[in-house]
Amino acid sequence: MATDRQRVEGAMLEAVRTPDAYLTEIASHLINAGGKRLRPVMTIVASQIGTNPHAAPATDDAIQGGIACELVHLGSLYHDDVMDEAETRRGVETVNAKWGNLQAILAGDFLLARASEIAASLGTEVAALLARTIGRLCEGQIEELRHTYDMKRPVESYLLSIEGKTASLYSTSARIGGLVAGYDSAVVTALTDYGTAYGMVFQIVDDILDIISTDSELGKPAGHDMVEGVYTLPVLATLAAGGAAADELAVMLGQPLDATQQKRALDIVRAGNGVQAAVDMANDYVAKAEAACNAMPQNDATQALRDAAAALLNSIR
Repeated sequence: MATDRQRVEGAMLEAVRTPDAYLTEIASHLINAGGKRLRPVMTIVASQIGTNPHAAPATDDAIQGGIACELVHLGSLYHDDVMDEAETRRGVETVNAKWGNLQAILAGDFLLARASEIAASLGTEVAALLARTIGRLCEGQIEELRHTYDMKRPVESYLLSIEGKTASLYSTSARIGGLVAGYDSAVVTALTDYGTAYGMVFQIVDDILDIISTDSELGKPAGHDMVEGVYTLPVLATLAAGGAAADELAVMLGQPLDATQQKRALDIVRAGNGVQAAVDMANDYVAKAEAACNAMPQNDATQALRDAAAALLNSIR
């Protein structure tokens, strides 16, 4: 996998290289900042569940499919940072902070375009799949935005949003791995289901960490989502539980929080049952991911997928 990761890095940089050095620099900014590359890794591992993953490196199609998904992810981050007016990402200046909003938007669009071009090279089914996924990312983000500062946001809205803006791209990463490997429809469906479940665990865990982690652990102020009016599962579950603490929290929410309110809101959510409710729901999705693995060929790659979903949840325990 180490060699395949190096191939992913090289292929990503090659994918955004253009005759315009200025655009190349902007488009490669977050690639050079590093990252776990979870989506390409998922595509690669998914492509190996029907083979001996130690026998040969990933195919070029698996590498290209994985970087198409990662470029979509990076493009969405460029756009997210503009919307959030973020100043740092992965320990470096955001593109919008360094070059401006217009350049960030256009560079994000460029990354999406390059991802689409790569997907098209893998066939019409992959191209159509990636196009639908980009649409689902937008739908998930819109669902979140329409409930900004909404204390009565239904849990169903939260789940719909994270399935679109996060889980759909993991689902597509896994599905592309199955498609380029030529697996039958039942196995491709199992991989798709796995990717969705993994992505749901990933986002719920990320939202839990925004509550329970320290500022230094996160690299940003804890409770940032609450400050921005994005009420995630731990907060919604705390409000739904009722009681004096929930009532106090409700008085503060529905508007931007100052530093004192932010600290108090975090204390309330941390002390209640909302975090545990979110853990319980994440555990349900871990079970769904493991069930999907049971419908796949069984080898070391499948076991790696099975272990990965549980490892996400175990990271907060």
